[in-house]
Amino acid sequence: MSKITMLAVGQITAADEMSIELVEPSGSPTVILLHWPLAPSVTEPGRLSATCDSIMRVLAAAVAKLAEIRPERR
Repeated sequence: MSKITMLAVGQITAADEMSIELVEPSGSPTVILLHWPLAPSVTEPGRLSATCDSIMRVLAAAVAKLAEIRPERR
């Protein structure tokens, strides 16, 4: 049985969401799953920096959450 912890989730475009999970399976190494949209994300050229900012916010939130919970599991 695996323990799954949601590290972060957020909108990266008006239509797309990204999520990041910590998966701790019994008897296997711990892994991080990054769930990207199934289809390519579409953005206008003028919105590219905002889209990248949104992606970075989700990634940064996941890193912060992992840093917060990892000491508890040592």
